Amino acid sequence: MTTYLDPQDENNLQDMAEDSENTEMELIQPKVQAEDQAEGGSGLSSIDTKLALAQKIISNLKNDLANLERLLASDAESADIEQFIRHTNTEDGELMHPINEGKILEGVFDGQNMIGSDGKLYMVPPNYASKSKLVEGDIMKLSIQPNGSFMYKQIGPIERQRVMGVLTKDEVTADWKVVADGRKYNILTASVTYFKGNAGDDIVILIPKNAPSKWAAVENIIKRD
Repeated sequence: MTTYLDPQDENNLQDMAEDSENTEMELIQPKVQAEDQAEGGSGLSSIDTKLALAQKIISNLKNDLANLERLLASDAESADIEQFIRHTNTEDGELMHPINEGKILEGVFDGQNMIGSDGKLYMVPPNYASKSKLVEGDIMKLSIQPNGSFMYKQIGPIERQRVMGVLTKDEVTADWKVVADGRKYNILTASVTYFKGNAGDDIVILIPKNAPSKWAAVENIIKRD
């Protein structure tokens, strides 16, 4: 026995099939987005890093100008403020600083050092950078104590991704590098020493997700037999 569908019923079945496909796509799409978000992490993008550093530089300039205005408007005599001044002789001449002055700077990690919001370069201890797995582009805070000691802290990690590569050593400079995805990345010797790596070992590195970089942080080294 042959059953024939009414044209109207056939149209209704087609509409139901299309609605079913659309519903399935809507259910699948959020899952993919969630996986992408989980993989990307909650770090800063390279644009966020640049904006944060630029804003900090502007803030420091405003503070310096405000201090200058207060100094010019002050009625204090030189003898009155001399007790609060510390003199330092440098190659560029004598510098004056407030006594017991502490200093806090923010900057960006460049793979080896911190580029401060004052435009100067500050050396980051390799052991600290290696242990903290600092990635090029991370935002950092430097506290310079009155006794001259430096204290670093990572305050804004850039978005990073994990990459597998091979550990190599430059025969001329003896610098350690990683070859991954057809590119070479510099890494800290302290990281290789900590993991007791050798040339030819497999290595897991962290690099910025959405920005080019010359340096990578070592997450782990897998020894080859």
